[in-house]
Amino acid sequence: MVYEGSAGEYLNVDEITSNQNCHILKEKLESALTLLWFENDDSIIEIDNVRHSFQKNEVVFLTEFHQVVPIAVSEVKMIRFNRAFYCIIDHDSEVSCKGLLFFGANQLPVIQLNGVELEKIETLWKMFLLEMQSVDNLQLEMLQMMLKRFLILCTRIYKANHLTQLPENNKVDLVREFNFLVEQHFKEKHTVVEYADLLHKSPKTIANLFKKYANKSPLQYIQERRMLEARRLLRFTDYTIKEVAYAIGFKDIQTFSRFFKKMEGVAPREFKEKRTEGKMINS
Repeated sequence: MVYEGSAGEYLNVDEITSNQNCHILKEKLESALTLLWFENDDSIIEIDNVRHSFQKNEVVFLTEFHQVVPIAVSEVKMIRFNRAFYCIIDHDSEVSCKGLLFFGANQLPVIQLNGVELEKIETLWKMFLLEMQSVDNLQLEMLQMMLKRFLILCTRIYKANHLTQLPENNKVDLVREFNFLVEQHFKEKHTVVEYADLLHKSPKTIANLFKKYANKSPLQYIQERRMLEARRLLRFTDYTIKEVAYAIGFKDIQTFSRFFKKMEGVAPREFKEKRTEGKMINS
């Protein structure tokens, strides 16, 4: 079911099956964020040319930048919304674009629903479906409130499962802000120093925070975001290797090729020409 508001607001709360509407997963919507809740084991979706196997009651969070191809999908619940419907960057930091679920495209946040959390999410889903059928002046506000509640519940689960320590709010905000800045500037800013300057912090402070609260270094996040864009451009566009190199901030093909081969294990030309299927992870 789709809600469309008078100011361009868009919300799609849908149930996807392999035989009917799985093409929705491939649809592109500007500034959209998507939540996929799998209801069966071994659902297979290719995301940015990598195959992922999802199990029952796992939830994955995707941005507009992900290239999604359904491979073996049986039953999936989906919530997709655009910035006009709920500009989460303007809301609480923990459920914003800078938050733990949607802070950038260089990792794939996945949570597992069970116990009380699963019961809460199932109840909220039923309320979502009922409210989508309402037609009154309060519908938009109600739907926005339920979406926010949904994201808060998912954020709590993600924090419990993925953060070994619960950092002070200002520190975790700094980690999220760094990743959000990378998402904005990765094509022209490529060093930790540049992002530390934007945050008015020292590179050492940034590095220490990531060492304590993240599973990668800040430089890894920068490099992986550039690589993600390189893979997408090579795989899904007609850009030449030279054009791809310039698009992500390399001044010459040689430097880009060395970087790509070091990160990917193959040269960019070989990657572009290769038509084999992506590897499977999360299986």
